[in-house]
Amino acid sequence: MRTSTSRWQTARSGRPLTEPSFEELERELEQIVTRLEQGKVSLDEAIALWERGEELYKLCVGKLDSAQGKIEELAKRVESARP
Repeated sequence: MRTSTSRWQTARSGRPLTEPSFEELERELEQIVTRLEQGKVSLDEAIALWERGEELYKLCVGKLDSAQGKIEELAKRVESARP
């Protein structure tokens, strides 16, 4: 049975009760990178950390893509509002 290394509380569905911010995700990812770089974890733990890191990376990219889309939409509104 694989255990999650996530710190976020989840409902029975496995989904987070509250969505973590980009900064929280980034901070957890940085902690994982540091632990892996130190090399003081077992192979199994390193694999679990790597997998969690991939999940966090995908969530961060999704949040950045979403933010970029919002910024582009706001820029279009500003351009269309100009006389």
